[in-house]
Order: sequence, then structure tokens, then C-alpha cells
Amino acid sequence: MESSNPVLTKAYSREGFAAFEQTYAGPSATPIETGRMTIDDVVAKTGLLLAVLVVTAGLAWKLNFSAGFLMIGVIAGFALAMVNSFSKTVRPVLVIAYAVCEGLVVGVISHLYNSLYNGIVSQAVIGTVAAFGGILFLYSSGRLRATPRFTKMLMGAAIGYLILGLVSLIASFAGVGNGMGFYGVQGIGLLLAVGGVAIASFFFVLDFDQIQKGVQAGVPAIESWRASFGLLVTLVWLYLEILRLLSILRQEN
Repeated sequence: MESSNPVLTKAYSREGFAAFEQTYAGPSATPIETGRMTIDDVVAKTGLLLAVLVVTAGLAWKLNFSAGFLMIGVIAGFALAMVNSFSKTVRPVLVIAYAVCEGLVVGVISHLYNSLYNGIVSQAVIGTVAAFGGILFLYSSGRLRATPRFTKMLMGAAIGYLILGLVSLIASFAGVGNGMGFYGVQGIGLLLAVGGVAIASFFFVLDFDQIQKGVQAGVPAIESWRASFGLLVTLVWLYLEILRLLSILRQEN
């Protein structure tokens, strides 16, 4: 079974699942090791990771952490994301550590945005929950499916958006958009922000699809940590995109 989600590729590829079968079906395996992932496992792990992220973000906000903590969170979070995404072994401690790093990033950035636009963080949280719930409803009702065509289009859009984001970052150093890159350019910035929110939202379809496939294939219970990690990545991405979109809308008003 091939995975369309890059975060879950290792877990749900044919080779990966064969390796799991060899590891977990051996004569020395314990009952815990032979457990299979369930939806309840993923929900519980995701809830735990979100709790860690929210507590860390709250501390970062309350203590008004500096930009230095933001950089630590970004760099350490990126390194942990790479390890958690591509390692054959699932390490729950590293997944939790990633949630801590993302909490630092979310807390510092949210505090900054809220100091500029009062109330914007609560709006972004509501928007994130609404988008997640909407996509979950559309997926569970069968209106959205991770078809090969849908997956290719979404991955292509995500790659293009990433390239535009990097170009925009470089342009910001040249003072384009008052130091905000293309996101600070009237009209273009709004379109990019809307596109970012849409792409991040539709990535939930890939997350849900691969979780469903993992449960059906009977991957080991430990893989629920990787699945929850994938959901957390998308949730944080979507929240930051909505935060940026709202800030642009506030500027234009």
C-alpha cells in the first residue's frame, strides 16, 4: 500500500508494512507489540500532542519569549520533523519533542500577531477548527477522496506554494511588500494567503486517507504516533496560514 502523504510514506509503503509484519509477528513479540493501530489510538495521541503544544504555546505567550526562542523552535522543529517523517523507527519521545518545538513557534508568533491585531488569534483558532471539521465531514461523507489525480494536483500545488514562499522570503530581504515579500503586495498577498489556507486544509484529506488505510492494513499500534504527528503538522500549518490571511485582511481594512 503506497502512501500519498509524505509524512506517512515510511509507515504505509509496501516495504514498510512488510518490515512491520516481520518485526511484530515474530515468536518473541509481546501482546503490546502485536497490537494494531486504531482510530481511537490516533485520536488519543493527537489530543496529547495538542495538549503539549497548547501548554507550551501558552507559556511562550505568557512569558513573552523573544525571537531567539522562535528560531530555536523553528530549527529544532524542522530537524525533528525530518527524523519523525523519514525514520523507520517511531520514537514517541521525539514526536512529543516536536510538539514542544511547535508550541514555542505558535506561542511566539501568536503573541506577536495579537499585539498587532487584537483578537486575531482567537479568530485563527476558530477558523482552524472550522476548516478541520469541514474537511473531516466532507471526507467521512465521501464527498472528498484522495484519488491519484487529487493527490498529484495537491502535491503539485504544495510544491509550487513552497517555491513561491521561498521566493517571497528572498524578496522580503529586498524590501518588497514592506519587508513581507509577496504577502505584503496588495492583491497578490491576499491570493497567496487564500491559496495557502486551501492547500493546507486539503492536506487533511491525505492525512485521513492514510490513517484509514493504516487501520485497514493493521499497521502496529506504535504507528499511531506517526499518524498523529502528521495531523499535528497539518494543523499547525493551517493555523499559521489562517493567521497570515487574517492579518492581511486586517491591513486592508
